[in-house]
Amino acid sequence: MPTDETPTPERRRTTRAYGPEANRYDRRTTAYQRWRDAVVEKLDVGAGDTVLDVGCGTGLCMSALQGKVGPSGTIVGIDASDEMLGLARARATHNDWHNVRLLSASEPAALQDVQADGALFCAVHDVLQSPAVLSQVVEHLRPGAPVAAAGGKRPPIWAWGLRGWVRSLHSPYIEDFTGFDRPWRLLATHVPDLNVRELAFGTGYLATGHTPAPTP
Repeated sequence: MPTDETPTPERRRTTRAYGPEANRYDRRTTAYQRWRDAVVEKLDVGAGDTVLDVGCGTGLCMSALQGKVGPSGTIVGIDASDEMLGLARARATHNDWHNVRLLSASEPAALQDVQADGALFCAVHDVLQSPAVLSQVVEHLRPGAPVAAAGGKRPPIWAWGLRGWVRSLHSPYIEDFTGFDRPWRLLATHVPDLNVRELAFGTGYLATGHTPAPTP
């Protein structure tokens, strides 16, 4: 059985993709940009809001998020990779985005003083499979906050011919494909009205909803 000392091939590839090879991430995932823009467009936030960009990576959703929250809003990006955060920081500096705050997920109290108006989960399958991470994120969202998620998924049985291609496409960025048939399943336990739309012949999805509203 693999252990932390003997990482799986998926984990080794993921470590490289988000570590030493992080500067190639933008180029390798260019084709996904339209889906990043699409999921941000579906996130129901507006000017002045604070958005939590979970697994922000190099900040590829931040331009679209700026268009939603404006200079009076705040984008809080959190990621486990220092290399990815460094690239996100450089992107924010280059674009003069003074309303971007970047946090390391390796810090236990990273979100301690964050209270967000919405959350984005874009292409972060491993994050969505962690009950602890999801609970922590939801704790830092206001009641009734909008949530949007998008990413790849295992194609349905009728599209079995695409399964190998989809796994190969995502394997550099996913450590564990558990739950890849319904990546949103744990998120749905925190977002009662989660609406899921499958995309591209069932090889992807876009999900939107809200955390539970405040009790009257």
